Amino acid sequence: MWSLCRHTSILAICAARVRALLEVELPISARTDEVKSDWTAVVYDDRGPILVSNDGDAASGGFHAFVLNGENAMSETAHETPGRTKLVATVHDIGRKDIIVTIAQTDSFFRLYDAVKFEQIGNPLSRTLGDWSALCGWKNQSSGNQYLFLFGKGQAVQFLIRDQQGSIEILEVQTFETPVDASACAVSLSAQTVFFSGDDDPTVYAFRAAESSSTPSIRVHGKGDDDITGLAVYVGHKSDYLIIAQEDAAAVYDDSFNLLGSFVVTGDEDIEVQGLSFYQGATQHYPAGFLAYAIESETGAGFGVSSLDAAFSALNLEVNTAYNPRGRPCRPQTPICASCNYSGFCEANSRFHSAAACSCFAGFGGSNCSTFSCRNGCSGRGKCVGANQCECEEGWGGLYCAFKVVKPVAETKANGGDGDDPAIWINPVDKAESRIVTTTKSGVGTGLAVFDLGGSLLQTIAAGEPNNVDVIYGFRAGERTIDLVYSGCRADNTLCLFEMASNGTIRPIAGGIQETKDNYEVYGSCVYRSRVTGKQYLFVNAKSAEYLQFELSWQDDALSTTLVRNFTGGSGGQTEGCVADEANGWVLIGEETYGLWRYGAEPNDDSTSGYLVSSIDEGMYADVEGVALVEGPSADKGFILVSQQGVSAYNVYRRAAPHALVQTFTIYENGDKGIDAVTNTDGIAAVGTNLGSAFRKGLIVVHDDANQLPGGGTSGEASFKLISLEDVIPEGLQDELDPTWDPRVD
Repeated sequence: MWSLCRHTSILAICAARVRALLEVELPISARTDEVKSDWTAVVYDDRGPILVSNDGDAASGGFHAFVLNGENAMSETAHETPGRTKLVATVHDIGRKDIIVTIAQTDSFFRLYDAVKFEQIGNPLSRTLGDWSALCGWKNQSSGNQYLFLFGKGQAVQFLIRDQQGSIEILEVQTFETPVDASACAVSLSAQTVFFSGDDDPTVYAFRAAESSSTPSIRVHGKGDDDITGLAVYVGHKSDYLIIAQEDAAAVYDDSFNLLGSFVVTGDEDIEVQGLSFYQGATQHYPAGFLAYAIESETGAGFGVSSLDAAFSALNLEVNTAYNPRGRPCRPQTPICASCNYSGFCEANSRFHSAAACSCFAGFGGSNCSTFSCRNGCSGRGKCVGANQCECEEGWGGLYCAFKVVKPVAETKANGGDGDDPAIWINPVDKAESRIVTTTKSGVGTGLAVFDLGGSLLQTIAAGEPNNVDVIYGFRAGERTIDLVYSGCRADNTLCLFEMASNGTIRPIAGGIQETKDNYEVYGSCVYRSRVTGKQYLFVNAKSAEYLQFELSWQDDALSTTLVRNFTGGSGGQTEGCVADEANGWVLIGEETYGLWRYGAEPNDDSTSGYLVSSIDEGMYADVEGVALVEGPSADKGFILVSQQGVSAYNVYRRAAPHALVQTFTIYENGDKGIDAVTNTDGIAAVGTNLGSAFRKGLIVVHDDANQLPGGGTSGEASFKLISLEDVIPEGLQDELDPTWDPRVD
């Protein structure tokens, strides 16, 4: 075989054979019960290793700690519940303490826990609004300083975590852009390199880990054979191994990205692992340590560990159980010095070596980093009380006081475990008897639910994992004129339609399940009725941004659809939310990590390019999720509302081009009514119609990801918050609302 490999024409075949020969099984040694899993970390406790894992469930949330007390056993020793959590990390020997670091998605605060007692240390720190997806730590081997790298939507933040006179603090060093939304990260001590990767991408990116506030140079380190689901670094005696997970396999590379072999996790069917971490100590049952991971398989989701002993031996990898994350340099040399107020790095002056220049941490300034400031000057609506720490005026909050704060006036009864999108059905007789329709896209209660305007649950009906939902008014079904409820259903990639009866209840209808096309995976959806032809259309899209447009008709006493157009929306990134503006003949679509686009909605409209309404670079925040239209008295009056999941906020734009931004708002708790704040928001619906005494100038309904209960804790079921539209639209613009708007009249 090796002689054959000298011939260039068959190098690829040889490489495949070599990989096959170097592939070894990595059996699951121990596994937890069902937990919504993403991320793992390990505590090097003197009594034995402790696996720390996130809990992404809305009801339980927080993190779990498991003691590995046997060959095939993990015993839960702690479960802290600050709210739904995606990321956890461990840092060792900070103020003589080992610490668990978490970020709860419900409020975006760092929380620190004693890794031995599992008690929270101090108050939540350094609120960091954003949709964060990867977290890893790095201890500089020369200075002993500990850093965290937090990755989100196209950006990374470097933090310093340290003990200051008995109080642990987290300081932002810098924020910089990344070429992808990282879903995994790991740090090599020997290479002094941070590695990261994105979803659905085989590429590993890298930058140098340095004690500097200079923006790092990011490079492509290499590419795996398949999309990467996780990264980890095994610390060697002289050099480290980089481990790249690809579903059930974990490829092992050296520092130069040479493939050394791979593990295949075994012990179940349809395995996928992510959120990798290593324990490099020796125990009775794990003499070479273990690999920990979040796992999804035929059995379910949770966390597992695999002993490294046999696999490392089979691949001839060097075992290093002497690694100690608490290790300190003998003669630490830190660039964080008193002359820079311990708030920046001291950099030697190239001309006068006795002097030092200061490179200040984010938010600090002055020649010695002794002053501080806040981004955007707290938007002119707050007081800067620390480096990038704003104390906002009443009525303002969010990122640097930039968001108007509104409060919900009601919420729907908690229902279904995985809510997403709402719609509002306007009653043709008594508008105060209008209805809210919501989706549960998976898990308990999958289907649709109907609520009244007070939030009381009136009805649930099963459906095949509906994601988004919309209402169709005045559809001609033979001799009848009816209203319909439409959703893209992900269970079987179909278009799901139901009849909305005049009493505000949903019922099945003939032809209510319509096919899309072969090998198409349904994601988002919306509806459009042409003012030109009177025809009704259904839009549906895949995550790939491929949009299908169907004409909906009534044939042979049943609903029927015909595909009339398909196109790629936006820049080709993942899309979901959309809404039609029938008076203008537009369809507005949200590209999650890019922005809001506008296309012509007629089947024969040019769809080769769209009009960019706004983007992440122009005042939007990722992920762009739900999109809603508030009608005005004419086609140039009204507003477009867009939900932004990463910052739990909403942008309001003018309906008329060029769609000027009106303002951004966020939804805080209404303590008087016992209604919690909105976090990690997704779908949105809105109307400007007078819906009775509770909503005289219109209603907004939004999804709330984590439904916090008045007595503490989080409900396992979703709720949707109801907001009065007049609390959002500035008073001077409320004449552009149309309280008499009737969706059944063109």
